Amino acid sequence: MTILTLPKQQVRIDQGELVGYRVYSQELIHQKGSPGWRNSDTEMFPIIGPTNEADFKVKTPKGMAVQDQHGLLRELEYQLLESTETKAVFEKRYKANTRIKNSKYPGKSAAPELFWPYDFSFVKSYYLKEDGLEIRFEIKGEEGMPFMLGYHPAFNLVTEQSIIKTQEEQISIPEVMAVGSRALQVPKESSIILNDQLELTIKTEGFEHFMLWTEVPNMVCIEPITFYPYAVEQANLDTGFLYLEGGTAKHFKVFIYPI
Repeated sequence: MTILTLPKQQVRIDQGELVGYRVYSQELIHQKGSPGWRNSDTEMFPIIGPTNEADFKVKTPKGMAVQDQHGLLRELEYQLLESTETKAVFEKRYKANTRIKNSKYPGKSAAPELFWPYDFSFVKSYYLKEDGLEIRFEIKGEEGMPFMLGYHPAFNLVTEQSIIKTQEEQISIPEVMAVGSRALQVPKESSIILNDQLELTIKTEGFEHFMLWTEVPNMVCIEPITFYPYAVEQANLDTGFLYLEGGTAKHFKVFIYPI
């Protein structure tokens, strides 16, 4: 367990996963074992969304890849590169076309193995600051590699009157639940506010949209995404790709500001 601390704030990270963020003794992150979801956070990479209707295949410039829902990154293990009292850096590396065992098979998937036809490295960094928590993502890989990125944190809710606010609207938790597994799209937003035990502001850099998901009233996932996958047929998921260009890394940021 990696722990970051500042006065009135504590962050707990278990092998790269944000499993706790306490502010003024209040836990903001959904706890494993509580109803709703078996994780606290994860990443969606190199694709977002389900693939079962496309026989788990995704088109790339190097041919078909086999991916399950939200990509194979979550099947890899993070390595801790650096840790201080207020900073932690983790990395995952992947070698092109390496077959990765799919943990969803056979119970929840018909694809026993997954692969991606590109090398990449994926760095996730945490920075605990006086005004909140900053999470950075750095993607390096081959020239022209396609990808999507989504960050999938789950926030703890303590009141049934929780409201999610954007510039245009206010969204209740029952409204999110009513959408079901597809997740509610919040397009063209780089900032969103969760009003619950605290007023929590989530701001992003590099992401295009958010989507919201929960099936229970005690948690909600507020997910920055580069592409909303349910906008297209699964066979056309490649239309939502970004691409690595010029041999440079792509950077994305998420800021969690508790007020």
